[in-house]
Amino acid sequence: MRRGRRGKDTGILAGMTTKPAVGLVAVAGRRRVMLEVAQRFEREGFAGLYCPSPGDGLALCEALALSTREIPFGTSIANIYTRHPLEYAQMAAFIHELSNGRFRFGIGVSHGPIHTRLGIRAGKPLDDIRKFVADLRGHATQVGGLPPIVLATLRRRMVELAGEIAQGVVWANGARSHMAASLRGLPASAQQDPAFFIGNMVPTCIDADRAAAAALLRRILVPYVRLPNYQNYWIEAGYEEEMLAIRGAIANGESQRIPELMSDRWLQDVTLFGSVAEVREGVEAWRAAGVRTLIVVASSTRGGQMVAAEELIQAFR
Repeated sequence: MRRGRRGKDTGILAGMTTKPAVGLVAVAGRRRVMLEVAQRFEREGFAGLYCPSPGDGLALCEALALSTREIPFGTSIANIYTRHPLEYAQMAAFIHELSNGRFRFGIGVSHGPIHTRLGIRAGKPLDDIRKFVADLRGHATQVGGLPPIVLATLRRRMVELAGEIAQGVVWANGARSHMAASLRGLPASAQQDPAFFIGNMVPTCIDADRAAAAALLRRILVPYVRLPNYQNYWIEAGYEEEMLAIRGAIANGESQRIPELMSDRWLQDVTLFGSVAEVREGVEAWRAAGVRTLIVVASSTRGGQMVAAEELIQAFR
């Protein structure tokens, strides 16, 4: 049964399935429409709305502060290198105030190809994140209260840093089987504090044709498996054979082979796909693994983001 539409009450479905949070991107030409979609997700009782960097997730969060009433939302994530800490502090404090505390500021160092494309000279991730958070908080007396800070992470040292200096941690494409080991990097105080954000963005495709859904998700994840930091994480998570094979294919100029090297075992561990029942069961399995806020990043074999959003809404009614 459902306890209402408040953001912190995520809605309980028949069969005790709790609605997940949703990844939301506002692409050019559909920004206003996506705000209407966000309002619908709020009415339907989803657990939150989390905005990645494409399309300027922070700008979308500002709009969400004004166009929604109760649903939690945040960035997942904002690239620390693309704006000055003062600029980020001003915007984060502004959204925090407008939203009455519903906003979480998810930050991270992004990826090497992004740095190259933008001409960014990144330093050491742990040092840069620590300095950014300190600089951000140093502006609080000027800009006002800041929202909770959530660190994007993959491996243990960033998890430990989140437990030390932040109010949450978020993965993208984390491995469910490895989550318990990852969460051991948090101090007991964070693990026991329900306000400490523990999230994961999970690529999701709802389709009874499992082969079609799996093929789509493999294509979506190709850019990630090409990244050394993700390869290292998935090796740590128990997928050494797959990642070394992918590295070999890249080195040999055989990148077209990457999808076939992404094993079924790996895909089932880092994504959700299949029938409505299978996806709903997967959401609960992620929660059982310790992820408090599962962020479904929905794609569809039948259309674009709007179709995927509708499929997600119908699946969790």
